[in-house]
Amino acid sequence: MLRSFGIAAMSIALALASPAAMAKDKAKSSGWPAAKAGKGEKVCRYKFPTGEKRAWVCKKEEPCCAWDAINYVKCGSTITGCL
Repeated sequence: MLRSFGIAAMSIALALASPAAMAKDKAKSSGWPAAKAGKGEKVCRYKFPTGEKRAWVCKKEEPCCAWDAINYVKCGSTITGCL
């Protein structure tokens, strides 16, 4: 009786955890780091020549900026762009 209760509890725990695990597996399968944009934001993605992938969040009106020489990414300015 105790064994069947344990099996049922583990089955319920796995059933509840699977959507989060599936989302994590999907993010890993794409190769990009997880980044989620909220209202008025966008996700920026860049792959450096070394193969490193980065993802970051900027406001919709800001440009996505990346510099290969120093492996740096940031959100630019609406006035000066990526300077």
